[in-house]
Amino acid sequence: MSSISDIIERYLKKILNESKNGIVEIKRSELAEIFQCVPSQINYVISTRFTVEKGYIVESKRGGGGFIRIQKVRYKNRHDIFEKMLANIGDATTQLTAEHVLAWLFEEELITEREALLMKRLISRETLQLPIPLRDPMRARMMRILITTLFSCKGE
Repeated sequence: MSSISDIIERYLKKILNESKNGIVEIKRSELAEIFQCVPSQINYVISTRFTVEKGYIVESKRGGGGFIRIQKVRYKNRHDIFEKMLANIGDATTQLTAEHVLAWLFEEELITEREALLMKRLISRETLQLPIPLRDPMRARMMRILITTLFSCKGE
């Protein structure tokens, strides 16, 4: 059974995919009313499931006429995607950020579900049993190698 967060995420992705320009503007309170939840639930979904690492830009304006604008990032070519992924990973990366990158690569059909699962297990805390000051840089190095290999093996 899907959680309310999953349902809200699917709804937002559906309307994003249906929009001609890849942008959707919503009012937090209206969306909360549609799904019979508190506005903070909408905030949670947007802040955790529509991140830069997952390929979204989110703008928020608070107040009476406030809105949330979600934009799906569109890249010109594979090289732009490659550069953005490496920038998101940086010199040290948390497990959550790395998982968001993998989720985005899967959603964009740049990797298979199996590849995503293998990469996710490889960069997990359970696999990288190191102190945090060593673990996050090691995870970033592994992600950069995985991304570089992925983009050098799958043609333009």
